[in-house]
Amino acid sequence: MLNNLTDTEEGDGGAQSQGDINPKESSPFINSSDAAAEKSQQYDGKNMALFEEEMDTSPMVSSLLSSLANYSNLPQGSKEHEEAENNEAESSRKKPVKAPQLGTLMGVYLPCIQNIFGVILFLRMTWLVGIGGVVGCFIIVFICCSTTMLTAISMSAIATNGVVPAGGAYYMISRSLGPEFGGAVGICFYLGTTFAGAMYILGAIELLLIYIAPKAAIFPLEGLEGSEAEAALLNNMRVYGTILLFFMATVVFVGVKYVNKLALVFLACVILSILAVYAGVINTGWDPPEFPVCLLGNRTLVSKNFDVCAKTIESANGTVTTQLWRMFCDSPLLNATCDKYFVANNISQVQGIPGVTSGVLAENMFGTYYEKGDLIARKNMESIEDQDDPLTNSNRYVLADIGSFFTLLVGIYFPSVTGIMAGSNRSGDLRDAQKSIPIGTIAAITTTSFVYMTSVVLFGACIEGVVLRDKFGEGVHGNLVIGTLAWPSPWVIVIGSFFSTCGAGLQSLTGAPRLMQAIAKDGIVPALRIFGHAKANGEPTWSLLLTVGICEIGILIASLDAVAPILSMFFLMCYMFVNLACALQTLLRTPNWRPRFKFYHWALSFLGMSLCLTLMFICSWYYAIIAMLIAGSIYKYIEFAGAEKEWGDGIRGLSLSAARYALMRLEEGQPHTKNWRPQLLTLVSTDSEQNIEQPRLLSLTNQLKAGKGLTIVGTALVGSYLENQEQTQRAEQALRKLMETEKVKGFCQVTVSSNLRDATSHLLQASGLGGLKHNAVLVSWPRNWRQGDEHQTWRNFVELVRETTAASLAMLVPKNIAAFPSNGERFTEGHIDVWWIVHDGGMLMLLPFLLKQHKVWRKCKIRIFTVAQLDDNSIQMKKDLTTFLYHLRIEALVEVVEMHDSDISAYTYEKTLVMEQRSQMLKQINLSKNEREREIQSITDSSRGSIRRKNPAAVTTQLSVTEEPAADSKEEKPEEEVQLIHDNTTPTTPATSLSPTEGAKSPGEQVQRTWTEKCDGEPAKPPGAATPEGIKDIFNMKPEWENLNQSNVRRMHTALRLNEVIIKKSSEAKLVLLNMPGPPKNRTGDENCILHTDRSRMCSVR
Repeated sequence: MLNNLTDTEEGDGGAQSQGDINPKESSPFINSSDAAAEKSQQYDGKNMALFEEEMDTSPMVSSLLSSLANYSNLPQGSKEHEEAENNEAESSRKKPVKAPQLGTLMGVYLPCIQNIFGVILFLRMTWLVGIGGVVGCFIIVFICCSTTMLTAISMSAIATNGVVPAGGAYYMISRSLGPEFGGAVGICFYLGTTFAGAMYILGAIELLLIYIAPKAAIFPLEGLEGSEAEAALLNNMRVYGTILLFFMATVVFVGVKYVNKLALVFLACVILSILAVYAGVINTGWDPPEFPVCLLGNRTLVSKNFDVCAKTIESANGTVTTQLWRMFCDSPLLNATCDKYFVANNISQVQGIPGVTSGVLAENMFGTYYEKGDLIARKNMESIEDQDDPLTNSNRYVLADIGSFFTLLVGIYFPSVTGIMAGSNRSGDLRDAQKSIPIGTIAAITTTSFVYMTSVVLFGACIEGVVLRDKFGEGVHGNLVIGTLAWPSPWVIVIGSFFSTCGAGLQSLTGAPRLMQAIAKDGIVPALRIFGHAKANGEPTWSLLLTVGICEIGILIASLDAVAPILSMFFLMCYMFVNLACALQTLLRTPNWRPRFKFYHWALSFLGMSLCLTLMFICSWYYAIIAMLIAGSIYKYIEFAGAEKEWGDGIRGLSLSAARYALMRLEEGQPHTKNWRPQLLTLVSTDSEQNIEQPRLLSLTNQLKAGKGLTIVGTALVGSYLENQEQTQRAEQALRKLMETEKVKGFCQVTVSSNLRDATSHLLQASGLGGLKHNAVLVSWPRNWRQGDEHQTWRNFVELVRETTAASLAMLVPKNIAAFPSNGERFTEGHIDVWWIVHDGGMLMLLPFLLKQHKVWRKCKIRIFTVAQLDDNSIQMKKDLTTFLYHLRIEALVEVVEMHDSDISAYTYEKTLVMEQRSQMLKQINLSKNEREREIQSITDSSRGSIRRKNPAAVTTQLSVTEEPAADSKEEKPEEEVQLIHDNTTPTTPATSLSPTEGAKSPGEQVQRTWTEKCDGEPAKPPGAATPEGIKDIFNMKPEWENLNQSNVRRMHTALRLNEVIIKKSSEAKLVLLNMPGPPKNRTGDENCILHTDRSRMCSVR
């Protein structure tokens, strides 16, 4: 061999090898280009001729390293679409790709800071502290920040385990958990991002209409109270929100570059606003701002309707009443009739922001929760009120606009900690993504968590409780509370928060369409493929339109507090699956799981996943259920209609681990009888083009699978595996296609061997794995067995019966399989007849029950027939069988058929004698096997005619049972089937058979089935058996009844009698099931197997 290799090197060294002809690698990790191909050729010298035939599939290491060094991960964005639509692929390939330049600070840290800080901090943080208290709000912040930190750890591990293109969370989840989970969670993440855009727009409009330009309201609030004022505010939010949404969408449509240019401005607004808040808190230590709050008793008054916080004031003309007096009294006079609570309580004024050293922290330590419409009152302050008096002039007080409780606060706050995926979404633009993503994301979460936690404590220490609980600043002249706290001016916060909120909305409207585009381009959701298209500059136009439409739904809700829990659900679901992906990959220990980020653990991921799931139900249990239903529906849709994708995901690895565990458990012992069900090995044959010849076998398989279990569909090919790989693949594809058509869920297997018998035996022995093996074989009767060139068909069938018996397998042998119903047919009436001759362990009873579970046989009734002998009590047998079926919980009609002993007919003796004599004679004259088969057939045919002539009256009945109709020919009757009947002593077990499809016959045709075994003893030699003259004498000799094997005679007699009864009782049945006896134990007697039947739709069970 070494000499041959040396000769190859010398002879082919200078020639162009196969690898040189087609040097492009097919690896998905390599960017094959013409330059790379040319470069690789210089390595294919004659010293590499040893591997020249493998160059197509196994590239040279040098070319591999060169390609990997030039590999660049462009984000899934405008560049790809622009190249595709302008047909610039070739030119772009020649242009040098600009290396990503963003580092950790600009690429990850600051984008995360900008996305995490947002509208909730500026508009709802003080209210959250006032309602939940410092302790309660701190717990909420800690839980939410811990959840995002644990998620960031898991995300860092996934992001550093290879390259993460644009798509962020969707890419990580889909490649870790598979396309079904990836698509479902990706769409949920898209919906969350879209509703986040709606939340930011609503926040910007709230800032505009309440704190910046209240006079700009289209629906004026002046003079409106209660629900009318609330409705007017919501309508203003809807109108202005829609206008702002379309303005932002236009900016995004014109070009994302404008959004990117404004990003730094928006980021600066966020940072300056937060710094102004901290500066204001420090300033309150020695110079708190003037921020008075007017109270009547302990109730906070709406400040917009009065100018002086007093009932009366002293003037030059004496005591005069104020506007506040007129609010509660019917006239400005001092003797006017006033509200009882107004008269009983004094007016007081407190400092709204007493300062960080005031000690107000103790009062704000614990929360105060309200129902909608409750009065915002100061704690620890007395007031005189009559509990029996109804509340009057409620519009004069600051009221709770919504009912508040702890879980609501969690749902409203959680969106303020989202945005941790901003760094991973930009991984394609990072200089070193595997280093920057973990450091930048975790640093950003640490920073924002510190700001949120300190804000909770500082707001509680600086601001009066009634001011904290006043959501819209009604008691402080409509001022933004956090703005008043800021230094040097409240407008720093108001303007800064407005622009930062608008910037966050633009970022959402920019990122969400690209996320949808990434999902659509993957093709896993067929209904979303249209959203993968983009205009010439790469902007995902259709995705942007969809995003605007969904965002408009959030704006029409118009309430920031109602939208926040919705997007919390979707973000929490996304984070939950990020943690699940990391935990799953860690526990499975797949070889490809090698993240560079080492500070992770599966327990942390499970803790993060548990926190996400808990927070979902804490925020809103009904929103959580709706979000799960949406994700579940998308999952099932992708599973049934989505494109097949193999991404090496963790779910596949989990399936393999679970399958291995289950198989190991199955090996621990035999299944209990209660758990037994048919595990089918369906054997089919193929033609020369590898098309399945018995498709109805798979229909019957589907109808039997009401018991679920294992299904293996196998076929055998003759030849060499190396030379027949193409035929093997075609046969396997044909099996898979037919299984899909017939809706058979299982596995297919193709075996190739030098002969059909061995190939079938290999299928029988090797199919299945461990404890998941077949326990029943389904195969059709052999056809064309009478033809001289088909003699091996029934021999293979007999051997298959023997092998299934030896392997203790059940066997189901349907006859005339082509006459069986397809899965689309329905029987509206009829019977399934079971002929229970011998006990087979209950298989015969189970099959009709399984068939009736299928819609084809559902309306058929079961009839069970059993045979009574001379000594049996037929009445008692029927009672016992009825009781037996009652305990089996099977509804069936029971009938006992009496078959008493009777005289054996002359035809039975004649037929048995002729078969035995011809078999012995042919063996003695040493004919070849083929000649013997043809001779036996001719003897059988001629004997029928002679018997008719000798005793036509005596054998009329028997002939009607055992013979085919005289008019039958090869053209009219395409096949003749094997059928087997046993005597009462033949033990049976469930069984099956292999052969091509049977021709369809109408119900009620005739049937006979028996094995006839060769005589054990050596009978006397027929005279002249060794000469041709002697052969002729044998055909005309008188039957010698005394030399017959009486066992064979009895078998023939039993078959004839039983066939008569079956024809009489079951002629109109839709299906007949009956026991099948075993083949002769003496294998030398195979040539005496009688193979007859013309009964349609019958299945033998062994």
